Amino acid sequence: MEQSAQQAQQLDHLASVPDTGPSPFAAFGLPGLGGPSPAAPPEPHPILELEGEEYEDELDALSDWVDDFLLPVYGAEVTTAAPWCLQWQAHDDVVAWLHALWLAYQQHKDPEAGLSGLFVWHRDFLTHAIAAIRAPGGPLSACMTSPERPAHRLLPGPPPSARAEKANTTETDPPGSGEPGRPTS
Repeated sequence: MEQSAQQAQQLDHLASVPDTGPSPFAAFGLPGLGGPSPAAPPEPHPILELEGEEYEDELDALSDWVDDFLLPVYGAEVTTAAPWCLQWQAHDDVVAWLHALWLAYQQHKDPEAGLSGLFVWHRDFLTHAIAAIRAPGGPLSACMTSPERPAHRLLPGPPPSARAEKANTTETDPPGSGEPGRPTS
C-alpha cells in the first residue's frame, strides 16, 4: 500500500504544471522560452480606406518617407521612360502603390525580418512598385518627363462598366418606359 501511495504521489507530481520560475532563455526575449510575449503588430490599413485627419496624417508620414528616403536613394533621373510628378499625392493610384511599398519597407527593415529582410524588400517590392509607378505608360506618364518642364495632369480612368451604366439608366427612366435606353412605341 505504501508503495502504491508513493507511485500515486509521483504521478501527481509529474502531471502537475511545472513551476514557471525564471527561464535560462528569458534574456533572449524569445516567446515560449520564458521571454516576454511579442506585442501584436498594428493592423495595416490601406491609405485609400482612411478618411479625414487619419488620411492626412498617414499621407504626411508617407510624404516624409518618399521625400526624405525613397527619392534621394531610388529616385533616379526623370525622363520620358521614367516620369515623375511633384504632385504625386494627387494621384490616388500612386499614393496606394507608395503606401504599400512603405508598409512593406517598415516590415522588412524590422530586426525580426532577419538579415535578408531588406534584400527581400528590394527584390519583391521596390523594383516592381517603382517600375509600375514610373512606367512610360503608367499613372505619371502625363506628368513631368523632364525636370526643366514640371507638369502635372491626372489621366482619366476607364468609364463605368456596362452593368453600372444599365443600373444608372434604370434608376432614371420613368416607370413604364420600357427597357432602359430604348424608346417605347
